[in-house]
Amino acid sequence: MPKDYPRSRRIAEQLRRELAEVIRADVDDPRVGPVTLSEVQVSRDLGHATVYVSVLGAEAEAVEACVAVLNEARGFLRSRVAGRIRVKRMPQLRFAHDTAFDRGARLSALIDELAAERGEDDASNEPGKE
Repeated sequence: MPKDYPRSRRIAEQLRRELAEVIRADVDDPRVGPVTLSEVQVSRDLGHATVYVSVLGAEAEAVEACVAVLNEARGFLRSRVAGRIRVKRMPQLRFAHDTAFDRGARLSALIDELAAERGEDDASNEPGKE
């Protein structure tokens, strides 16, 4: 019977929490603005971790710069987090941009636009209104 909560998911969640704190407290680069670590995926052998980052309210170039800075600082971040959590082997980190928030915002805007258009069409089709 498989476990409901495997070790890799527990480590991923702990990595997400600790990385968020380390980035907030110890990264002083101005290119790294307010970031949200949306998800961490850890490989089955716990050797690699992909950290998905979203930067709220930033242009595409700023997001790319932020992810590049985090990837350059991954050794520093890895050593800081390794001192805070207890694992036999700290996973290698890789940062990637999470586009889920951007896609969600775009879809929400499209839905709102469509609802507004349908609302105007319904108002013009009502009897007695011209």
